[in-house]
Amino acid sequence: MVLASFSVVFGLALLLWSADRFVEGSAVTARHLGMPPLLIGMVIVGFGTSAPEMVVSALAAMQGNPGLALGNAYGSNITNIALILGLTAIISPIAVHSSVLRKELPILAAVTVFAVFMLADGDLTRMDAWAFLGVFAALMAWTVREGLRHRSDALAGEMTQELDAAEMPLRRALLWLVIGLVFLIVSSRLLVWGAVEIAHALGVSDLIIGLTIVAVGTSLPELASSIIAARKGEHDIALGNIIGSNLFNTLAVVGIAGAIHPMVVPPEVISRDMMVMGLLTLSLFVIGYGFRGPGRINRIEGLLLLACYVGYTSYLISTLFKP
Repeated sequence: MVLASFSVVFGLALLLWSADRFVEGSAVTARHLGMPPLLIGMVIVGFGTSAPEMVVSALAAMQGNPGLALGNAYGSNITNIALILGLTAIISPIAVHSSVLRKELPILAAVTVFAVFMLADGDLTRMDAWAFLGVFAALMAWTVREGLRHRSDALAGEMTQELDAAEMPLRRALLWLVIGLVFLIVSSRLLVWGAVEIAHALGVSDLIIGLTIVAVGTSLPELASSIIAARKGEHDIALGNIIGSNLFNTLAVVGIAGAIHPMVVPPEVISRDMMVMGLLTLSLFVIGYGFRGPGRINRIEGLLLLACYVGYTSYLISTLFKP
């Protein structure tokens, strides 16, 4: 138990460090290769911040822990909106200026409905998994097109400032990319092993561990980057991190895990976790879209989101003590 706990703590710390190196190396490398800043923000950073969820869920699926794989993906989505966006809005209210992000908000809502529909029968088959990955591929194609068309978008301007601040030679960027990826895999293995051992020792389902400890841990890169961006006034980057990560989690992370190992979806995932995720996604669309002008997530809305996270997590913990 002690070794497993150390493995989780050390794995989380190493995961946060390696994900940061991987994102920075990937973004700077993409800029050296001539990729537009908006595309870097929408694709490279979105992929990088979701890399922990991707690797952890893939490893969990390979080792026959479907609850951990699904819990990590959907728990991360809930954490991203309720905890991270809530905290970020409390620190600095988020104003949404990017037209591209306003288009992605309804897409995220539609993708969430699609996920609920696909898993409503209680099975994640390989056909379902490839359907998720197919939708993800189509979404990436649309993202690339938008990134090439809207080079003057507000998100592009904020991303340019970030890339200027992180400027480094291509060789160093490639080195950080490789080092980040290697340690991302190592830290994910430590985290998955420790989480499964703790779950077995406490008699807790790996789904609950995935929804709580692992979900928060793999969402740490989004937490750090969103809070830092908000404090700098880069509100579109803060929201873009969350939208991009949730799109990747819902489609790519679940799709990859299902393609590796088809799984039975526990009923509570659909009736409880996906329902909470869906309601939070809908609320994000309503408050962030801005039907009469730029969207804005104020401190009161941030507090409400944070309260939702506390209530949801408290309920999960309370289920552990039910006979």
